[in-house]
Parts: sequence; C-alpha cells; structure tokens
Amino acid sequence: MLIGIVGKPSSGKSTFFKASTLAEVEIANYPFTTIKPNHGTSYVKVDCVDKEFNVKCNPRFGYCINGKRFVPVDLLDVAGLVPGAHEGKGMGNQFLDDLNQADVLIHIIDVSGSTNERGEAVPALSYEPANDIKFLEHELDMWYLRLIEKGWEKFARTVNQEKPELHKAIAKQLSSLRVTEDMMKRVIEKMNLDKDIMKWDKGILLKIATELRKETKPMLIACNKIDVDGADKNYEKLKKEFPDCILVPCSAEAELALREAARHELIKYLPGDSSFNEIDGEKLNEKQKNALNFIKTNILEKFGSAGIQKVLDMAVFVLLGYIAVFPGGVKKLQDQHGNFIPDCFLMPKNSTALDFAFKLHTDIGKNFIKAINVKSKKAVGKDYLLQNRDVIEIVTSK
Repeated sequence: MLIGIVGKPSSGKSTFFKASTLAEVEIANYPFTTIKPNHGTSYVKVDCVDKEFNVKCNPRFGYCINGKRFVPVDLLDVAGLVPGAHEGKGMGNQFLDDLNQADVLIHIIDVSGSTNERGEAVPALSYEPANDIKFLEHELDMWYLRLIEKGWEKFARTVNQEKPELHKAIAKQLSSLRVTEDMMKRVIEKMNLDKDIMKWDKGILLKIATELRKETKPMLIACNKIDVDGADKNYEKLKKEFPDCILVPCSAEAELALREAARHELIKYLPGDSSFNEIDGEKLNEKQKNALNFIKTNILEKFGSAGIQKVLDMAVFVLLGYIAVFPGGVKKLQDQHGNFIPDCFLMPKNSTALDFAFKLHTDIGKNFIKAINVKSKKAVGKDYLLQNRDVIEIVTSK
C-alpha cells in the first residue's frame, strides 16, 4: 500500500508527512523545500479484534493501544507541483513520474487561501483554494495524456491492422499506468468510443486520460490549515463546488504538535482522537499551554480531530475500499513465539479467502483446502468474500 502525497509548494505537505510519520524532513514556507521524494511509514487505524477474544494482541508490525490497531502503510511525499508541471516546470515531470506506483493520492491544499498558485505566501483568504483542486486534476490528466501519447500513432496503426480485442490491446499498451482490461473496457463503454482507433483524436485521448486517472489514482482532498480564521468558510464552499470529491478538514501543524507533545510524555493523545489529557501540567510552559488550548478549542472541539488520521483512514478504507483481515486459528490465536493476533493485513475490496491465502504465502494459496471464520467457527470456501475485521484460519493440504 503506497499513498502519494501531492500538492503545490507550501501547502503543508511536508508538515503532513512529518505529522503522519514523525520523520525528520525539512519544513519551510518557501517553494521546493522538498526536492527528493520523502518515503516514510504511517498507520491507518482499525478496531482491533483482541477484546472479542479476551486477549491482548502483540502486533509484529504497527501497534495497538486501547483496542485501536494501527496498521502500517507507506507514504511518498513528492516536491510541490506548480501549474505547467507536466511540461517540466518546477521539475514537474520527475515528480509526477515518482507518483506512478501510488495506489491512492492525498492532495494537500491550503484551504486558508494564504499561498498562491506558485506556493508563495499571500494574505489569508486572498487566494481561491478551488483553483488548486482544478489545477492538480489538470496536471495529472496532462501527465496521463503525455504517457498515453508516447508511441500511440504506431500502436494505433498496429491495432487497426491486426484487429485485436480493443480493450485488451490498450490495457497492455498502458500497463505502466496500471490500467487493467476490465478498467479499459468500462472506459470504452462509458465513452461510447468508435471501434476505429484511428479516429481517436487528442481530445478523445485527453478524456480517456481523465477517466483512467480517476480509476488508477483515486484522490482525496486534505483541506489543510483549517485553523486559520475564515478557512472553515472556504471549506464549506469547496464541499458545494466539488460534491463528488472527498474533502477532509485538517491541521497538519496541530497534529504534529500533539504527536510531539505525546512523544515527550507531556500529554496522552492517540492519533485521530477528539481530545487529549495533560500528564503533568507543571512540565508545560505557558507557550505550550496556550498552543494546546488553541488546538483543543479551535480544532479538536470544532472539527472532532486534527484530521490527519481521518485523512489516512478515509483514503484507504473509504476511497480505496480496503478492509482489515486478521490471520488466526480457532484453537490457537498465537504464533510460534506466543504472540496473540500478531498480524493484520489490508486487503482490497471483494477479496476472497483464497486471495487472503495467497497474501499470506504462495504455498498456502496453492495448497488451500478451506478457510474457517474464527469468530463464527464456520468453514467457508475459497470464494468467500472477506469482511472487515474478519479473523481467518486457512487449512491447507500440507
């Protein structure tokens, strides 16, 4: 699972990345602070199943606190994109290509309107954040178009001569964009495209690029800097203007402050919580107390959380539709080292018990006999559709 973080310079991408991973990255309010892509590990949050079995889990990867299991995901933060990125402006082509392997994109926008299209500081509310959503979609579409057009004329002539199944041929041609045959078939049917590929002009290819971008790079909008006065009104306007987008209000700076305070044992705070508790008020100086009170009043109480964990969770579980599945046994929930429910896997929607077996190990999949739903203790077949928070035992022939 790779989550790509995109957006223009100074929108708060690096702060979002650091808040999500607590990695040491350079943060500054000038364009192109990030030059090389930053890789890091963050976590999505699910309700653990340990309490249902009256045990305390011991995760091999991630962690579990108070029944909340944090499952690791990979983050990729690329340099800020500016208008014309697909033409190479701002080193755009390089960083767009870095995103090619991402499963989902999180677009960080400055919802306070305090940075212009180039990422330069301007007075708050003086820039329209809707422009950022439109510009990034356009840049991604043009990036896809550039990749589609590469070698297209020769490919189209070959298709016209050999007459293969169109959706299969195009899917193979665009496999580097992670385009599948089913995906291409849907696009062709939706657009009611002419069967003669030679009639597809640049306008049609751009529309195809847009559809494929939406399919292969689903995107969530993280409305950052929501704590700035007036930003909440911009957020409400954006929800009306982009009803088909998932928009989440957030404050990367607030989340970073909360996680740092928790790391230094000044407060008790779990990512995504709507509140925090001071551990020892005497350890906090006045500046820290004022900052925490501001976060509590203007962010947590107003929006329910600082938003960063919600952004990550919604990107994986809502936008992608992934589910969390735990391997286990009806008679034994421990591994060979005595760890209870040590693993939790993120699986694509519509995954089957057999898919899960292959996820665990190729040999387990090849030797699959049946699966057992550990919660119900009932046997299920290879085509059983996994549900979120299932605990599954795989029975093999070896």
